[in-house]
Amino acid sequence: MAKEKILVVEDEEDIQSLVLFNLTREGYRAVGADSGEKALEAARAEPPDLVILDLMLPGMDGLEVCRRLKAEARTANVPIVMLTAKGEETDIVAGLEVGADDYVTKPFSPRVLIARVRANLRKRRREEPETAAIKVHDLSIDPSRREVRVAGKPLDLTATEFALLLFLARRPGWVFTRAQIIDGTKGDDYPVTDRAVDVQVLGLRRKLGEAGDYIETVRGVGYRFKEA
Repeated sequence: MAKEKILVVEDEEDIQSLVLFNLTREGYRAVGADSGEKALEAARAEPPDLVILDLMLPGMDGLEVCRRLKAEARTANVPIVMLTAKGEETDIVAGLEVGADDYVTKPFSPRVLIARVRANLRKRRREEPETAAIKVHDLSIDPSRREVRVAGKPLDLTATEFALLLFLARRPGWVFTRAQIIDGTKGDDYPVTDRAVDVQVLGLRRKLGEAGDYIETVRGVGYRFKEA
């Protein structure tokens, strides 16, 4: 079986070398990039199986790199683990909003980082792609194109908003807790609060306009998508 390729985007040479060494020792095919521009070039030339991405980079920052990788068809489903010294909730939410799949803060344990890498790769392997378009009410959701339309008009959603809407719309009438929503869209043990889920739902409803009423709040439990 071919070794899984991991792209490490980190401008601090010592940290990049440390991460590359530990990944290689674990049997991964690890390559490095020290800027956002080089990271995008490398990912487009040969999409990796996972990206470890520093938030603070010279020039194009990690959030913009993440946004662009998630917007391109060839790299949209590649897991991204943010590796950064920024650990405030606002920074975590910012990473979520542009599509990050996991978040590790500096200083970090190489063993913890490797465990997160394995978990995200396992999650990606066991997920079966669901590419069939979904039409509920006057909403049209196309997973393969990552496109949402309301009454025929396209909406500009963040990666997290799209994942949240798709998760709920695939199971209309089902009630999900905030923890289940986090697990279903980002994976187990993701470091984000229930409050962050509420903020994301609020933002999604605003973008959906009148169609935002399809996302119902179930008091004391969580959220559900209204049945047709």
